[in-house]
Amino acid sequence: MCGIIGLHLRNPDLHPRLGELLTGMLCEMSDRGSDSAGVAVYGDPSWSPAGHAGVSVLQTSATTADVESTLTAHLGTAVSARDLGDTRLITAAVGAEALRAAVAAAYPDDLIAGFGTDVTVLKGVGQPRTLAASWDLASAQGWQGVGHTRMATESAVTPSGAHPYAVGPDQCLVHNGSFANHATIRRDLRAAGVHFDSENDTEVGARFVADQLARGRDVETALKELCATFDGFYTLLVSNTDSFAVVRDAIACKPAVIAETADWVAMASEYRALAGLPGVERAAIWEPEPEVVYAWAR
Repeated sequence: MCGIIGLHLRNPDLHPRLGELLTGMLCEMSDRGSDSAGVAVYGDPSWSPAGHAGVSVLQTSATTADVESTLTAHLGTAVSARDLGDTRLITAAVGAEALRAAVAAAYPDDLIAGFGTDVTVLKGVGQPRTLAASWDLASAQGWQGVGHTRMATESAVTPSGAHPYAVGPDQCLVHNGSFANHATIRRDLRAAGVHFDSENDTEVGARFVADQLARGRDVETALKELCATFDGFYTLLVSNTDSFAVVRDAIACKPAVIAETADWVAMASEYRALAGLPGVERAAIWEPEPEVVYAWAR
């Protein structure tokens, strides 16, 4: 079944409350998916310090001290590592791709769950409320957040199988539904040189969108191409360092609601996840139409 949430803050006065608001939204979606959960937080000054790149890692094979010393020696600059629940966050004052490549080279058995200069991706197995507390999500700050509560249907219940799938720089995708032709599209992407970390159908969607963006297409065009290529039932939320977009399949059988005010734009699988947002009583509220891409930028 799964639950999706997303919050794009237009009013900087609300940035200190991003984690608090996301926590409330995520916990409201707990009964739509209690297997595992994940979030992507954009702009937290502690998790994503200015001038630093960050890499979120799962299935870690070394201690934080080993990671810091090994990567500091490799990169020639100080590296910080800390554990937030099942996720290890590694940061350094280097480019995002340089840090991602260094982590992948030093620890090839570890799984990179997200990377960039503005985003932190956290995933775990368990009840969303418990996971949010382990991440101290309520204290996070920033301008945008995306979350997902999972009821597994396509792959194992593991931290790596949790959403968001964040396979491009500062990009992430969350998904409610299933892609019927994901195996065929995965085969075609692999033939084109795209690497996969799992057999999860959502990763196929994320890799497809990342490939489209890498080719220079914008988010709206990438999602229109996804609608033309993928079969199945889905609601998707895609975010990156400057945008936030939602799309549903042609039948639109998976629930979704969008709310918008002058201070924020939000979406969720159900209205109850939006009910606690400040000023929601004045919001424009609607259900997204089938195969219409709704996008907002900073």
